[in-house]
Amino acid sequence: MHPAGWVHPWSPGQLSSNRTAPPEVFGAAGLAGALVLVVSAAGYLAGAPPNAGVTVVLIVAIALAGFLGDRWAQRRVRAWAYCEREDDLVVQRGVMVNRLSVIPYGRMQFIDVVAGPIERAFGLATVRMHTAAASSDARIPGLTQVEAARLRDHLAQLGEARAAGL
Repeated sequence: MHPAGWVHPWSPGQLSSNRTAPPEVFGAAGLAGALVLVVSAAGYLAGAPPNAGVTVVLIVAIALAGFLGDRWAQRRVRAWAYCEREDDLVVQRGVMVNRLSVIPYGRMQFIDVVAGPIERAFGLATVRMHTAAASSDARIPGLTQVEAARLRDHLAQLGEARAAGL
């Protein structure tokens, strides 16, 4: 549970866009399902009678993979949170490994609003903060395009004010 001030950029569109492409979950399950289908089809084409047990196991395995993939997508979406504090922005993310990034407003060099084709289809965007650190991966996905533009402008204004004070 997050204290007051934390914002979860969760929306039904973000959940739907994450369901379209979770490769780490569906990649292995899809490959295993395809392999079983190919072996079953090859056996059937060779003249072997269809095996009901294999068919039932395949259907259950695909349904289970779909259920687990959906739960994983929900957890990934809900794991993102950010908090605008007085001097910095805090971004938290991660399902299995929780990551907390603190980005001082004065260190932000520029802020991007990025939206790929899947995000655009759902009316979403990602705000990316670029700092002098080469390994900075500060981003907030799943915002509506209007909220992303508002956050970009607000962070840029805070960054200019804090940088002027250095």
